Amino acid sequence: MTIFNTAGMQRPPTHPGAMLREDFLPDYGLSVEQLADALGVSRQSMIAVLDERKAVSPELALRLARLFGNSPEFWLNAQRAVDLWEASQSIKHEVEKIKPLDFAEDTDMLVTIAKYCCF
Repeated sequence: MTIFNTAGMQRPPTHPGAMLREDFLPDYGLSVEQLADALGVSRQSMIAVLDERKAVSPELALRLARLFGNSPEFWLNAQRAVDLWEASQSIKHEVEKIKPLDFAEDTDMLVTIAKYCCF
């Protein structure tokens, strides 16, 4: 699975609801009601995703992947990019105040991090 770098983006990533609204629904000739029915979710819930007021959950990602023949990761990665961008915008100044550790300052911590993320 590829994780794209969203650091330095000047515009927000495309919300999965916008992808559905602008690409998937027209390409498949689906109405909101047909999409909601096919997924087994409420129309109100689907409208909230399409209007970008609600995030794509893992459960909805599984349903969307099954319906459109792609992967749940496609939908969750798109949502993750939006969530990270929004978080980075909301706490940007706080994050900038954090002083990164020097490599020599905390090698035990780096060994611990490497154990969990890299091997």
